[in-house]
Amino acid sequence: MPDQQKPVIVTKSNALQTSGGQTEGMIRQNALINLTDNLCASRMIAKPHTASAIHHHGDQDTVVFAFAGYGAVVSEGGKTRQELAPGDFALIPAFTEHQEINDGEEDVVWCIVRSGEPMVENLEGWS
Repeated sequence: MPDQQKPVIVTKSNALQTSGGQTEGMIRQNALINLTDNLCASRMIAKPHTASAIHHHGDQDTVVFAFAGYGAVVSEGGKTRQELAPGDFALIPAFTEHQEINDGEEDVVWCIVRSGEPMVENLEGWS
């Protein structure tokens, strides 16, 4: 055990800050960023009938927890579509090209946890 324990850090939902570059209709909000070298957490809100750019997160593994709404993650060159309902989890491995989609009529809200600081590399299409 370390000599000095660190305090618990809380970020209130009403204090979340919208992060940098955004895809229209997809709101990404930093929750726990730059507090440790090992993890970061954010909230993603996908408005109805929106889709992210095709992208990956470099060498970062990503865990998704579906909090509200019904969304999907498309991967494998657009061939695989995984539906996420409230309460579902997904693991997006490092360098996996994917796209988040909300085909529905309500907001999709996901908690995103990654190894390291947030990193997104948008692509022009599937490799």
